[in-house]
Amino acid sequence: MTRLPGIDLELSPICLGTNTFGWTADAAASHAVLDGFVAGGGTFIDTADMYSTWVPGNSGGESETIIGEWIAHRGRHDDVVIATKVAAHPDFRGLAAETVAAGCDASLARLGVERIDLYYAHHDDAKRTIPEIAAAFDALVRAGKVGAIAASNFGPDRLREWVEHARAEGLAAPVALQPEYHLLRRADFEGALQPTTEALGLATFTYYGLASGFLTGKYRSAADVGEGARSGAVGTYATAEGFAVVDALVEVAQARGVAPATVALAWLRAHGVTAPIASARTAEQLPPLLAAGALELADDERSRLDAVSTPFA
Repeated sequence: MTRLPGIDLELSPICLGTNTFGWTADAAASHAVLDGFVAGGGTFIDTADMYSTWVPGNSGGESETIIGEWIAHRGRHDDVVIATKVAAHPDFRGLAAETVAAGCDASLARLGVERIDLYYAHHDDAKRTIPEIAAAFDALVRAGKVGAIAASNFGPDRLREWVEHARAEGLAAPVALQPEYHLLRRADFEGALQPTTEALGLATFTYYGLASGFLTGKYRSAADVGEGARSGAVGTYATAEGFAVVDALVEVAQARGVAPATVALAWLRAHGVTAPIASARTAEQLPPLLAAGALELADDERSRLDAVSTPFA
């Protein structure tokens, strides 16, 4: 378990991603996933104000609304950490100070909470200087609307500038980075981002840890990809090199008596990720994800997966 400055509760070693809520999981299924995650020891839930604008008929905020309904039904927020993001909702694009403030208020209303535990800049905004961005997020912390702040999809230079500027000026500084990182996408994180986060002492919460489901072992050949909701993303990994990684995952998983998804997430933890983010559309998909919080890969297992995923490093 991990603690972050500004957040009272310990974070579970696996973070529940909720981009499926309002997309492939309706409200009832989403609430069952949340119930199962908490029952299994999960405390850390990740969403964004723009989830799920890509679904026909959705306008953004659907995931936050579903989570807010769940919190209201339970009658408490104190035993979970809620992370959400601003910058990509159709009504709140970019990181201008007024946009960040208005986006935060809208997220608070949808979630039905008094404070967002961890608030991300969903992506960088090159039109804004780092001092502008830092001041906008610091204002939310000072107002008590946000517990801690973080960055998602930032490059190493702007991330370092934000952290160092905020620390020098006595402002709230990012405590974490959320980048894409998994066995089939290693180069960006391992090349420049991870050394930066380690030098700055930041936590890392990586998304797409299962490569849109490709690393669950469900897909063993191109014929398995089909035409599902994630077929477009999955199809990009359906190469000889991608299937070789899946084959190795499956073999390691079988030897350990666990699911391939468990091994894929455990590999991330073995590579210094504080808490990988993984999503589920049904409660039945949760056990392999939660199990990754306790699985420690042996040196030879990690080395084998490192080697087979070298084409993506």
